[in-house]
Amino acid sequence: MDIKGAALPVAGANDDMNRLATMLDRVGQKLQKVHVTMDSHQLVDIAHPAFWRDANGVSPNPMTMISFASIKDGTWSPRRPELRDYVLDYAQKLEANGKYQIMVWPPHCLIGSWGHNVQTNLAAALDRWCIQRVRNIDFVTKGTNVLTEHYGALLAEVPIAKDPSTQLNGRFLSMLQQADLVVVAGEASSHCVKATVEQVAENIGSEHVKKFQLLTDCMSPVPAVTAPDGTVVVDFPAIAEQFLKDMSALGMKLTTSDALLA
Repeated sequence: MDIKGAALPVAGANDDMNRLATMLDRVGQKLQKVHVTMDSHQLVDIAHPAFWRDANGVSPNPMTMISFASIKDGTWSPRRPELRDYVLDYAQKLEANGKYQIMVWPPHCLIGSWGHNVQTNLAAALDRWCIQRVRNIDFVTKGTNVLTEHYGALLAEVPIAKDPSTQLNGRFLSMLQQADLVVVAGEASSHCVKATVEQVAENIGSEHVKKFQLLTDCMSPVPAVTAPDGTVVVDFPAIAEQFLKDMSALGMKLTTSDALLA
């Protein structure tokens, strides 16, 4: 959230969640289930600075991208030397997927910290929905394994064979298949929302894709990553915009929180 003290503020996120809370109050009677996916991280994580060091023992700054080549040539190394072979293999597999390199984020959504919470107004709306419908929220955690990145709610970027939490979440996918309508919102549209929806589109079956509606006014992208000279290194807003176009082309509907079920 772009609120005071946030480690990884996404511009517009707080307003997005306020709109989502308003929508939930308006249409809550029509919603049979509500799923809340929660980034759930440890401080020492493959996507956090404390995991890495350079040749002088210094951790990378947040928003540093670490490539297979930069690990191989020693620019970056895991602070635990016994993990060197693992991270080389991991980076190679990640880049082979064609979507990401390892991104070092500010430590965020740390388990046990206030940053792991649901945004205040949305949390209150979720409570009202629970009381009104006499149902509970389905909280879906992701990202607890510190050795893989886990943007999408259904699958880690590089699944780990011995950890089912990193593998395809068949339970969650099955519930989505059974729904008549699935409404999607969240942060960030360039990362967790994008990865989740793409994983759904790849695994749910084409007959289910058209029942998805994406709330474009309840999601925002991570800002672009720029070099010291101002050159854009990765244009995350453009990536998010293309994601929405791609999902629309597949048959998903792009809508807004006030237009949904109006």
